[in-house]
Amino acid sequence: MQESRGVRGVKSAARTVALLELLAERGEQPSRLDQLAEDLDVPRSSMYQLLQTLVDSGWVRTDATGSLYGIGIRALLTGTGYLDGDRSIRVVRPYLDEASDALGETIHMARLDGRDVVYLATRESHEYLRTISRVGRRVPAHAGALGKALLAERADDELPLSKGPLTGLTENTHTDRAALLADLARVRERGYSIDREETVPGIAGFGFALRYGTPAVDAISCSVPVARLTPEHETRIVSVMQEVRAKIESQLPPVSGVDWR
Repeated sequence: MQESRGVRGVKSAARTVALLELLAERGEQPSRLDQLAEDLDVPRSSMYQLLQTLVDSGWVRTDATGSLYGIGIRALLTGTGYLDGDRSIRVVRPYLDEASDALGETIHMARLDGRDVVYLATRESHEYLRTISRVGRRVPAHAGALGKALLAERADDELPLSKGPLTGLTENTHTDRAALLADLARVRERGYSIDREETVPGIAGFGFALRYGTPAVDAISCSVPVARLTPEHETRIVSVMQEVRAKIESQLPPVSGVDWR
């Protein structure tokens, strides 16, 4: 049990959070009681009681037999509350529309969370539509344009990276720390990051940190199929995204207020 600011954590609360995060991570793959108890190292009887409490409150759902469990609709309502209550997201959304209209490509906003980035908003290209929204999904920060743009805002010795080999999402993902650091050095010189099929095969990305925080925790990006990424289009993407970043930062200057941890 970890301590925060001298306060010992509440075991039951930590167990509940761990269970909800595990179910959310598994998405469409439901879990059985025994599996959850084993994965979280919790007695079967305690896990059953916890699941029933969460089912009754809507945080967990179960099937007609009561043997399979998944994340419940309350998690969606809470996530929506996070998005609606964040001023930065509200300010950025119209500029994502502006960039998408100007470029005809998919535009994202994401936030650094530990070693990952979490997608907060997306405007899909009319020519390349995804069937599943990215909002709320996590991607290792080292593996794409959004994350690399934010990692480059930090010193190499302050990067939130695992000590072993980095996770590879495609054959182009940086799994070697030295290669990643060299790429981040180029990002700092260039002022934006480039992802050439490092997250998704066939897709390139250009990431731009939003510097209304120090160090930046939010970034925007443009994703485009490599099949139509000409040098002229790349130049156009960078120009538009830099303009959009400047507009966002002018609307969100650093201000005093709630310091969310």
